[in-house]
Amino acid sequence: MRLFEMFTSAPDSIGQNLQQRLGEAHSDSPLLLATGTDLVLFPGGGRPPTSVDIRKGTKGFFEITAVSHLGLAIPYLARLRELGDLGCKTAARELIAQCRVVQDFNSVSYWRDEVAVTAWRGHEEKITDLVDYTCATTADYLERAVENPKLLNFEYMRANLLEGDGADAVAVPFNDMMAATFALSALDSLHRSLKWLHEQSIDWARLMVIVAGRAGRPSAGLTWQTNNVCPLLYEASNHELDPARLIIAPTAPAIELEQLTDNEASARAEAQYRRFWYGCLSSVEMSRLMWPGYPAFRKGIDQTPVVDSDTEVVDAMPRVRSVHDKRAIVTRLRYVMEDPGAQIATAGMQFVLDQLSVNGNRPELVEIPGFTYTTYPVGSRR
Repeated sequence: MRLFEMFTSAPDSIGQNLQQRLGEAHSDSPLLLATGTDLVLFPGGGRPPTSVDIRKGTKGFFEITAVSHLGLAIPYLARLRELGDLGCKTAARELIAQCRVVQDFNSVSYWRDEVAVTAWRGHEEKITDLVDYTCATTADYLERAVENPKLLNFEYMRANLLEGDGADAVAVPFNDMMAATFALSALDSLHRSLKWLHEQSIDWARLMVIVAGRAGRPSAGLTWQTNNVCPLLYEASNHELDPARLIIAPTAPAIELEQLTDNEASARAEAQYRRFWYGCLSSVEMSRLMWPGYPAFRKGIDQTPVVDSDTEVVDAMPRVRSVHDKRAIVTRLRYVMEDPGAQIATAGMQFVLDQLSVNGNRPELVEIPGFTYTTYPVGSRR
């Protein structure tokens, strides 16, 4: 046991000592910590860290997400009814009432002057229409469904609520609405994140990255393809970030942003994360020194399939090729629901990130699926 401990597990072991020395030798290398809600950059060389909220940094996140969820609420209530839940009618009536409250509250001035999301500037009137239409349609559909259970049949719902190709179809399919709200949320968070990252003058080739903690569901975001942050950083770096220097570590220690305001606490946190990074990757450096003549490992980061009319299954998140690529757009909605390893918000991210990247992070040039070329009927909004 002592022989085992001497190399790996004792505080003064050979492995632990190498990790500490490597951390000290590269203490001036930039280190980026990404949590489920924030990016924290430790520039290195004793310089103070900086951070940005990447998920809930504006009021609009909760508002647009709440509306997006209405596309799931009706099918979920239908499934509860099938399972004999006695409270589903009460839940439906409460949802109807809250939809009416939101309709009364919803206005162009609210989205323009109070929410005031920079990336949504110029879209406020259309967002108001989308919100009014979604709330009105949800309330109307549920009011009729309480009296007519036929409306809660999944075949009927798919044709007339989600797809919009049935005889009793709603004006705008809820698939379009969900695609639009996912993309609007992504547009805001990606625009703010890219802006902050471009302002930091990061040496991307030397950057050490830890994606820490929980990202959505407990099972989500554990690979490059299913984690929102990985493609964001790769695009922000203009593909200069070495994927091998990014680790996804749900077990990494948590950080409280209040620590960053205290110099000593911030320094301790930085040292802790540097030790953690080298604790994971010191073996990489050693393997390259020990076996340079043998095949090397390369992290695969582009495994995105393209779906067409014949595609029946996918084992990775499909790529959206245009704002009109509806089959891929809706397949991504299904994928993030069906794969427990996927982050839900990833559904609307790829196409928006691609457009922001090629358009110099200018949100006004982004085409939004289910929104840019979709007209939401004007109802009772004011």
